[in-house]
Amino acid sequence: MSKKLTKRSEDYSKWYNELVVKADLAENSGVRGSMVIKPYGYAIWEKMQAELDRMFKETGHENAYFPLFIPKSYLSKEASHVEGFAKECAVVTHYRLKNAEDGSGVIVDPEAKLEEELIVRPTSETIIWDTYRKWIQSYRDLPLLINQWANVVRWEMRTRLFLRTAEFLWQEGHTAHATEKEAVEEAEQMMHVYADFAENHMAVPVIKGVKTESERFAGAVETYCIEALMQDGKALQAGTSHFLGQNFAKAFDVKFANKEGKKEHVWATSWGVSTRLMGALVMTHSDDNGLVLPPKLAPIQVVIVPIYKGLEQLDIISEKVSPLVKELRAKGISVKFDSRDTHKPGFKFNEYELKGVPVRLAIGQRDLENGTYEVARRDTLEKETVPAEEVISKIEFLMKDIQANIYKKAADYRKEHITEVDSYEEFKDVIENKGGFVAAHWDGTTISEDKIKEETKATIRCIPIDAKEESGTCIISGKPSAKRVLFAKAY
Repeated sequence: MSKKLTKRSEDYSKWYNELVVKADLAENSGVRGSMVIKPYGYAIWEKMQAELDRMFKETGHENAYFPLFIPKSYLSKEASHVEGFAKECAVVTHYRLKNAEDGSGVIVDPEAKLEEELIVRPTSETIIWDTYRKWIQSYRDLPLLINQWANVVRWEMRTRLFLRTAEFLWQEGHTAHATEKEAVEEAEQMMHVYADFAENHMAVPVIKGVKTESERFAGAVETYCIEALMQDGKALQAGTSHFLGQNFAKAFDVKFANKEGKKEHVWATSWGVSTRLMGALVMTHSDDNGLVLPPKLAPIQVVIVPIYKGLEQLDIISEKVSPLVKELRAKGISVKFDSRDTHKPGFKFNEYELKGVPVRLAIGQRDLENGTYEVARRDTLEKETVPAEEVISKIEFLMKDIQANIYKKAADYRKEHITEVDSYEEFKDVIENKGGFVAAHWDGTTISEDKIKEETKATIRCIPIDAKEESGTCIISGKPSAKRVLFAKAY
């Protein structure tokens, strides 16, 4: 296995692209801008999905599934929504192919034109709200708390594996409520759920906040978000939750009879995270040797590599290791005993380092004689010899310690890369030379926001929910400002 990666310090983008492919997470497909998620990458996504699904169900949500295709007329019903997605939509116009008369292959049958074009869903608000009109009649039907796991298509021009692809996997929650207060609380709750998942499972520290008007989801009254910081100093939006007001309910005429029998439009939210989280996971923790995975999401948490000469010695090691494997699995720790005789131990060490397996055990003849294992942790690359009777407790300790350590490392990096500035010159210097989040005063206008973006490529990532009131002046206009917002260059 050729493990050698481009160093992050040399070309961070190239390092990322190489790592995703070499670590067997994903690869480009025959369809421009779309990816194949390979088994190892999909195993990480499955762990993410399982944990998020558990968290959603604990907060009262149920899963359903809605159609991939959306009639074009549906998208026309909510003006800002269609405007936000119009340039990214894939459109189905025909429903049949036929063989060309000249034998050159298949062609679209011109006789099979659809009466109304269908949009491959970029998101499902419109088809879902058309459905909710039939499901919601009275206050007894509320709240309606639905989530779906699905794929969506947004016709991106510049793509990168996991971070931005034409088709990606995600979940999208869509809820309906009797009151504005309930809907706002739902949107805020899901932002907190996403932050909990990012920090406690992905070991990725995030900042919770709200988007500016120009950065909101198309059709939303308010967009809540979690923002993470990658090792190259760029921000990544890791999840969003939207308070939609009554916009979609009015567009699709979704009303309910309240307790007094009066008809009212419902209040709505939507919220989602996607396979973009895979990119965040890779870029937050990994190093020049390969992936560094948090134990909670690693497909293989412990790998055991035997070092032997001859099959007889391998059999002895296998017999020795078998009870350990069973006991670890009984404790819910995923473990692999790599007994392949087609690869040498050095190759295996490199392979599992590249793939980010949190803990590696090695056992050879000397270990058999001494009753020990060599234990290596992926995050620090430290190795030590551990007595066999202590190895399980050591592994249990490492599962927690590695998870905590990589979170702390990421949190320390973020802390060092949140810079307060009070002048535009200082702002431009930090954005260009240091990177990270820049906390600066902004006057609240789209004009100032757009000018900063145009001149520096930095955007307002969020207005932090815990931002303190602090009088100041906008860095670009000099107008009054009541609090600092966070700017950064972003993915």
